[in-house]
Amino acid sequence: MQTIILGRTGLEVSVAGLGCGGHSRLGMAHGKSESHASRIVSHAIELGINFIDTARAYRTEVAVGNAIKGKRDKVVISTKSTAARGDQLMRAADLIASIELSLERLKTDYIDVFNLHGVTVDQYAHCIDELLPVLLAQKQKGKIRFLGITEQFVSDPSHEMLQVALPDDHFDVAMVGFNMLNPSARNLVFPLTLKNNVATQIMFAVRRALSQPDALCEIVEKLIDSGELQESLVDAKNPLNFLEAHPEINSIVQAAYRFCRHEPGANVILTGTGSEEHLTENVNSILAEALPKAVQTRLQDVFGMVDSVSGN
Repeated sequence: MQTIILGRTGLEVSVAGLGCGGHSRLGMAHGKSESHASRIVSHAIELGINFIDTARAYRTEVAVGNAIKGKRDKVVISTKSTAARGDQLMRAADLIASIELSLERLKTDYIDVFNLHGVTVDQYAHCIDELLPVLLAQKQKGKIRFLGITEQFVSDPSHEMLQVALPDDHFDVAMVGFNMLNPSARNLVFPLTLKNNVATQIMFAVRRALSQPDALCEIVEKLIDSGELQESLVDAKNPLNFLEAHPEINSIVQAAYRFCRHEPGANVILTGTGSEEHLTENVNSILAEALPKAVQTRLQDVFGMVDSVSGN
């Protein structure tokens, strides 16, 4: 397993991180048991993954806690609490209760990275005024080591919230949406994180459009209609055919992980699944070498101006 230093946290972490949310939630979203989910976490650790990202909203904290029993010092745990529930903004007391519940479920007395989850640009001021003091107090007590913030990439594909938050420099880690179809973080986010040595968790490396051809064609058609993508540069019926045809690329999914892994400013590449075999495949893709230069140039020519889709 390749490792990196997680920005200014100084933590040494695997470049592949286990994402415990997404469409799978370690298989629990498709009816798998909590014990099955724990086996996925254990398999990730066996593969050399030591960065595990979960959240209250994912309902996988207990599965993670069970899997890391006796191995707490070998893993870096990232978990989260939403800044709002529906129209109701989270209050200080609720955040403290959320942290305590996460600690209980994870069976630990500290969280390495605690994130405010899915923050929108409209919620950001509340997070700083009302919730940041709580997080700093919990950090002072030793219950949190480092602070993180995550964006809502589906509804904020142009990273409006992070463009406001990162210059304030309150957070040590940011969760960022980044993929081949929307590489806008390259210009809008990574220069800001690199400036202050803020680490990144990369989400959405692979989503529906990069694993389902029909979904990809639908998104590309919309991008052509909006003018973000030049029709002359792409085969609308098979938009990524140049990847499929390349002798050094095994699959679009592999290319998607390689694309993210070698981007300056992208630190931990999250991958989520409910299958041990699939997890092994994804990790191997993340650990593969960078895409050929010509392919990177082609991707930039085709999708470099896109900032309106997440790939979901």
